[in-house]
Amino acid sequence: MQSINRSQLFTASCLALMVTGLSFGIRAGILDKLGVDFALDKSQLASITAAAFWGFPLAIVIGAFVVDLIGMKKLLVAAFLFHFAGILLTVFANGYWTLFISTLFVGIANGTVEAACNPLVAGMFTDNKTTKLNHFHLWFPSGQFIGTLVVVLLNKIGFGWQIQVGTMLIPTIIYGYLFAKLDFPVTERVAAGVSYGGMVKAVFAPLFIFMFICMFGTATTELFTGQWINVLLKNVSDNALLLLTLTTGVMILGRAFAKPVLKKITPQALLLMSTILAALGLYLFTTTTGPMLYLAAIIFGMGVCFFWPTMLGFVNTNLPETGALGLNLMGGAGMFAVSIFTIFMGDYYDKIQKEAGSETVAGKNVLQATLVIPLILIVAFIGLNIYMKGRSRKSAAALQDVAA
Repeated sequence: MQSINRSQLFTASCLALMVTGLSFGIRAGILDKLGVDFALDKSQLASITAAAFWGFPLAIVIGAFVVDLIGMKKLLVAAFLFHFAGILLTVFANGYWTLFISTLFVGIANGTVEAACNPLVAGMFTDNKTTKLNHFHLWFPSGQFIGTLVVVLLNKIGFGWQIQVGTMLIPTIIYGYLFAKLDFPVTERVAAGVSYGGMVKAVFAPLFIFMFICMFGTATTELFTGQWINVLLKNVSDNALLLLTLTTGVMILGRAFAKPVLKKITPQALLLMSTILAALGLYLFTTTTGPMLYLAAIIFGMGVCFFWPTMLGFVNTNLPETGALGLNLMGGAGMFAVSIFTIFMGDYYDKIQKEAGSETVAGKNVLQATLVIPLILIVAFIGLNIYMKGRSRKSAAALQDVAA
């Protein structure tokens, strides 16, 4: 462990995740432009976008089963290669299929980054996993934030979407170089001596299955809305993309201050509060216009801010024996759910637009359908809080019996 440089490994991990965020932010900014340039309808755009979400769970689930066997470094070399290839293919895309394949490659790269970096961060900072996972995952909204600004600024200068996508090569090359020269630790599961079979068995625990299902909802609420916000609200606001910039800015601040927040509130209570705020933000998106949309973006950002890292941190803290498999199955579940939801909502958008003859109505209807998800999660997380309080009481009683 003497040769393990935690600081540099964490920095490289953050850069890799920033590329994931950049891909989301830039794609959200250019999605409508791609539709115009290549004469694509919303269903086709949804399929292209969904390819990123298919690639992610494919990579993260495969990574979940092999990361302990081949090591995190080899996975991250693969992530670099897929990012590099996917970005170049996007820059030189000439139609639907090249966009689909390049987006799939970027999705595979994004999933591979998390397959290696989530267990890497959790294993390096075992004393404050949820806090450090929040600090790590603040680089996803940071990438989105920078990506949306790249689109806005380069559009004003007059650079096309190809150059905007190409800017992602810079951090990609840097993180690839850093990971290539650094030594890596073994995963926490290996270090703790938990058997591979024990890890697999642990993911069938009822609490894990419950959180796995809830991840469908938290990921969809956050990522589908962010990826499609420019399309859904472009006829309601002149600066729809800036709503994503504002939302991701709030997320960056929130995750940066995760440590003091988590000192005052349990992860499960934080998830409940987050879901309520996310639902309120989505509701305001569907019922307001003008400056009020910026308030909606702030509230929504506060809501989805802690979703992804707190879900991972909760599972890894309360079910540590699930190891890298548990972390990566959670991430895979989230992205797979977003891919399916995106396809359905793309078709739904086209259907409503044809019936109503209005993109404004179609966008609001899609957001109203999405609002159902956090409303269901509110009930689920109320139940989780009740369960965890009961579990804490049982643990306290057991300790008292031992002491007696």
